Amino acid sequence: MVGARDMVFPYVNMVSYWVYLFAVLLLMASFFVPGGPTGAGWTLYPPQAILPGTPGANWGIILMLVSLAFFIIGFTMGGLNYVVTVLQGRTRGMTMMRLPLTVWGIFMATILALLAFPALFVSAIMMTLDQALGTSFFMPSLVSKGEHLGYNGGSPILFQHLFWFFGHPEVYIVALPAFGIVSDLISVNARKNIFGYRMMVWAILAIGGLSFMVWAHHMYVSGMNPYFGFFFATTTLIIAVPTALKVYNWVLTLWRGDIHLTVPMLFAIGFVFTFINGGLTGLFLGNVPVDIPLSGTMFVVAHFHMVMAVSPILVVFGAIYHWYPKVTGRMLNDTMGKFHFWVTFLGTYAIYYPMHYLGFLGVPRRYYAMGSTVFIPDSAQTLNEAITIAALIVGAVQVVFLYNLIWSYFNGKPSGGNPWRATTLEWQTPDTPPKHGNFGATLPVV
Repeated sequence: MVGARDMVFPYVNMVSYWVYLFAVLLLMASFFVPGGPTGAGWTLYPPQAILPGTPGANWGIILMLVSLAFFIIGFTMGGLNYVVTVLQGRTRGMTMMRLPLTVWGIFMATILALLAFPALFVSAIMMTLDQALGTSFFMPSLVSKGEHLGYNGGSPILFQHLFWFFGHPEVYIVALPAFGIVSDLISVNARKNIFGYRMMVWAILAIGGLSFMVWAHHMYVSGMNPYFGFFFATTTLIIAVPTALKVYNWVLTLWRGDIHLTVPMLFAIGFVFTFINGGLTGLFLGNVPVDIPLSGTMFVVAHFHMVMAVSPILVVFGAIYHWYPKVTGRMLNDTMGKFHFWVTFLGTYAIYYPMHYLGFLGVPRRYYAMGSTVFIPDSAQTLNEAITIAALIVGAVQVVFLYNLIWSYFNGKPSGGNPWRATTLEWQTPDTPPKHGNFGATLPVV
């Protein structure tokens, strides 16, 4: 997409993959050690994560934390490669303000990751030392009847700050590439230049900068000073402005466009709807007085998954349908694609919309047996059952997508070099699929 024959450091690119694979294998190994994998949840909050009594509090959590450390090492190699390739590997005429928004999104997300992952890296190392060597970075002092039981008074809240200093930029590490891909998919299928390209770029940069100033909105119930709550609530509302700007630009790109409702376009428009709906509930949770009663309820699960689990996955599907012809030289089956879209799109709403209502009822998250552990009304139990059925249906439909990928590889109709009439450089390669070196002897000039 930038007109290069390869990444600037292809060897480092490959090493980063193998380190990443090693991290995945380490994580999988935690399922086969005594005590099993960590039972600390995905946030890994100490002291619970490493105290006896928590499943996997010995080998499970250590393998999880070491896996995280290796993952970040692998990412850093790959991430630097992305940044240097965008800055140094562009072809003649491809200025920064001519880059496809997909590249801008990946570029900014990579910079965020290079700045945010070190916080997770050091917290993983520190908690490993707490568990293995008995240090007290995150473990508070334990005293019973005047008897000191170990640990010297670390701060569990410090881990939360380090985790969320990584954790909130991570939201945009996932979202920014999705924003870029959606911009390009809508532009191609509406047969228009993206509306307000420069403002879209500046919005990506603004979101990236502001994403480091909102992390503690995940910690309103941790007992922080109310003035901090005021600051983080304010920055949370401010970051909604460049995000909303992008939504307006997508809608205005569609306005009076020659819209082609291809499968990639359906997924792109589905993303816009879902991201708006998921983002609006974020405005609720960004305010301290609203967040405190809703914290720890299914409302948070609904918001988080609409924004982070459904929206980017819709974009991933749209991107696969869009670039599959270039990768394989064949088109995916359109009928299967549209069936996959509609069941996935409507099904995810059937899963997550009712969860907002469950949150208002006070149904907590992370409870495995509602009826026996906490009182909930019968209507909530019925909704839970309906959500489960919808989730099973949506999961089953993904088999159609996988079947489409395999069937079309052998039987799909030939795509030609550029079936969508897209204008970005990757569609201008002389061969489909592209051979090693992409453009052959002569690089394109923009």
